[in-house]
Amino acid sequence: MQKVLVIAYYWPPAGGPGVQRWLKFVKYLPDFGVQPLVYVPENPNYPIVDTALLNEIPTQVEVLKHPIKEPYGWAALVSKKKTKSISSGLIKEMNPSFLERALLWIRGNFFIPDARKLWIKPSIHFLARTIAEEGIQTIITTGPPHSLHLIGLGLKQRYNVQWIADFRDPWTTIGYHKQLRLTRWAEKKHKKLEKQVLVTADKIVVTSQTTKTEFEAITPKPIKVITNGYDEQLQAVPLDDTFTISHIGSLLTGRNPLGLWKALKELVEQDSAFAKALQIQLAGVVGDEVWQSITMFGLDSFVERLGYLSHDRVVEVQQKSQVLLLLEIDSEETKGIIPGKLFEYLNAKRPILAIGPKGWEAGEMVDSSQAGSFVDPKEVEAIKDVLLEWFNQYQKGNLFCQSVGIEKYHRRALTESLVKFI
Repeated sequence: MQKVLVIAYYWPPAGGPGVQRWLKFVKYLPDFGVQPLVYVPENPNYPIVDTALLNEIPTQVEVLKHPIKEPYGWAALVSKKKTKSISSGLIKEMNPSFLERALLWIRGNFFIPDARKLWIKPSIHFLARTIAEEGIQTIITTGPPHSLHLIGLGLKQRYNVQWIADFRDPWTTIGYHKQLRLTRWAEKKHKKLEKQVLVTADKIVVTSQTTKTEFEAITPKPIKVITNGYDEQLQAVPLDDTFTISHIGSLLTGRNPLGLWKALKELVEQDSAFAKALQIQLAGVVGDEVWQSITMFGLDSFVERLGYLSHDRVVEVQQKSQVLLLLEIDSEETKGIIPGKLFEYLNAKRPILAIGPKGWEAGEMVDSSQAGSFVDPKEVEAIKDVLLEWFNQYQKGNLFCQSVGIEKYHRRALTESLVKFI
């Protein structure tokens, strides 16, 4: 059986979407003749923890660990709350404090490509023996954090191995780069490292066609689109009695769906039955500016704050909801962002209301799979029309979703595609 070394930062007990991709790949790789060894930090600073995911680590998988030094631990001595927020990517977009601006500037200009850079050299040294003793011929790095690709770069320069760089998100074109207050020198450094990784890696995996097209302009190396996916075999559960519209995951200022709030406000005012049945469920971190908008539109009494949920509970909420909400920032640079939750939404087989920029890959996937409706954020009347149609079906007890062609997004099928690429 071929051995593959997977180098990852997010691993159980880490929570959130970053951990799911390789936890599931590792689960199915042995089915296709590949034995994975997983290398992760011994003492990581995970902003979100979900201990239930520890039970999903396959027993036959060997997990290697090595200590990591992270500056977030030092910065927490100044402000633990703000440091955790920045560590998790939950950066205020309106009126950040002086301390937040300072921490972002330090993060962006002193820790390139990211705050896990201190793990690069120790990891290269630590993994040298593993590569020799285990006969490793293929290594896979997954980022962000993109520091892990620099571990792959160092190993590739020293050993005769195949290196595959997996990009769960883009590097220099990701939206939050603008918030890091990068100097020109730092921007050039990021671009240089990105190009070095892309032209040195033997093969590259991305999660969207948009990112593939972007990278093809930088490197001639083979690039494969392998999206995220779903895994759970779901049992039928009763739907919510109320007309629940549920959003899973962080909902910060950039994704604040003002058009949706306006549409809901008008529907509530125009239709007493709609107002009586409506319940908006928000699971995950919700930004202050979003709460302000909800209050401004008079929707407070319709909102249930679920907070952070374990992955098992997320799956349950998705299945029981009447409508699932998928949101993206309305900008050119987010068109290739395909949230991991989309695939679990598809698996839940509940109608998806996708609100995002024109040409958004995720929204087009919702349309093509007949899993819901994709609407422009500014088209308030179109949002109202969709919700009113679904509400009428809900009242009749026949609000269902018969999505088509989603089997290709099952984690096992995606793993088969990965193995062929390896």
